[in-house]
Amino acid sequence: MSFADTLRQLSSAEDFFSALHVDYDPQILNVARLHILRKMRLYLEANKGDLADESLQKQQYQHYLAQAYNDFVHSSPIKERLFKVHQEAVKPVKLPMVKLTSLTMPPE
Repeated sequence: MSFADTLRQLSSAEDFFSALHVDYDPQILNVARLHILRKMRLYLEANKGDLADESLQKQQYQHYLAQAYNDFVHSSPIKERLFKVHQEAVKPVKLPMVKLTSLTMPPE
């Protein structure tokens, strides 16, 4: 079984950390597990390389998982804003403009 096949069979963040031999704090992982895995994927996509050698591929995955985890040791899911719900949470609300000329004074 190839390294990629092994990764495809993993079902939890803990499994990824165990398979790649990356240490983690369970408290941090409980808060940011999906964010860490998504950030790892983003690092991998941004740094695609032709790594046919499985040992180099494993080192790359290990490096980016550790880097993504470290991002959340020093930050938070809200600050990183990887998911749409967090990105939209800070968008300013656009209120309709009311022209001053459309305002009238109440009758006396």
